[in-house]
Amino acid sequence: MDDTILRLGGFGDNWHMTWAKNDKMYVGLCDGKGLPGTNQGFFNSRIYSIAGDPPDVTFEDVPGYPDLPFAVNRYYGFGILALDDHIYQFLTTPKVRLTEPDPVFVGAKLIYSPDNGANWHNQDGSTPVRWEDWKERSRDNMAFFEEPNNAFSLLTVLQMGKNYEHNTDGFVYIYSPNGDAEGTMNQLALCRVPKDKLTQRSAYEFFVGLEKPGGARWSTNIEDRAPVHEFPAGWVNKYLNPYAWHPSVVYFAPAGQYLMANWGMGTDATGKWFTKPSYLGFWTALQPWGPWTQVHAEESWTPAGEQAARAYQPQIAPKWIAADGSSFWLVWTDFGQDMRYYAFNAQRVEVRY
Repeated sequence: MDDTILRLGGFGDNWHMTWAKNDKMYVGLCDGKGLPGTNQGFFNSRIYSIAGDPPDVTFEDVPGYPDLPFAVNRYYGFGILALDDHIYQFLTTPKVRLTEPDPVFVGAKLIYSPDNGANWHNQDGSTPVRWEDWKERSRDNMAFFEEPNNAFSLLTVLQMGKNYEHNTDGFVYIYSPNGDAEGTMNQLALCRVPKDKLTQRSAYEFFVGLEKPGGARWSTNIEDRAPVHEFPAGWVNKYLNPYAWHPSVVYFAPAGQYLMANWGMGTDATGKWFTKPSYLGFWTALQPWGPWTQVHAEESWTPAGEQAARAYQPQIAPKWIAADGSSFWLVWTDFGQDMRYYAFNAQRVEVRY
């Protein structure tokens, strides 16, 4: 519904969101200057809180979030989860500086706050947060690092309502592209971990296949993993770095189903990114592992009909789902030519049954 588009301002991208016990949403920012009403600067990663519902939305700083100095390796906020006053965030990290050859993403660092963002810890519980430099990164200090095909570098956490309230099996589910090139990046990989063991890498299990009726098989060995879904081919770029098909997934409680939004990069024959509008799709499933059924597709995603739009990273706002299931709000950013909408954009999406 283009007539519901809200240009809420700010400057940045990614906008992974989670709904906390205190009724606020927390949102991550990548490569931006902040959101309206917050401290301005340039950040590779930041977290803000969101109060209210569209169109009356306010943003606030999370003042305890650790600063990332420019003198060290880059970390970019991705998957986020609010759970029992804790906030967990996975930050992706590239192989080399983006100005160097082959700057693919090779891992994800996990940090967390035990008090809604006031204080932050490393995965091992130590504090303050360490921003490991390029050569200091390893599987000892990263949740994932240099995994097969660089899978589980760009992470999305399944959102299941306020304070994860709709979860019934005690697991947190985490999605990722299955690799970093055409043929694997358009495959969806999945892992799970007990809610109370998010910081224990040895407790993570990887999806290896479906099991009748409606179940799944899991392995603690990442080499055993199998994709839960495959997206259309032809929507993965080669340059600057492969960047596509990292989804947003929520439990859509009114329908008793899981809802996924995902996108493919608009690329040309040479593999350059953002050379044409992105692909946008929605899928539903009865379980976090699928099988997934596509319910909507756009091969030229142009919000408000703007042909110059380069919209990407669609995110379903977990708090902004209508109680009767009639609609939800989708948030995205736009890499269009003048960057005017490289910001927090939101649009109400009607659901038809």
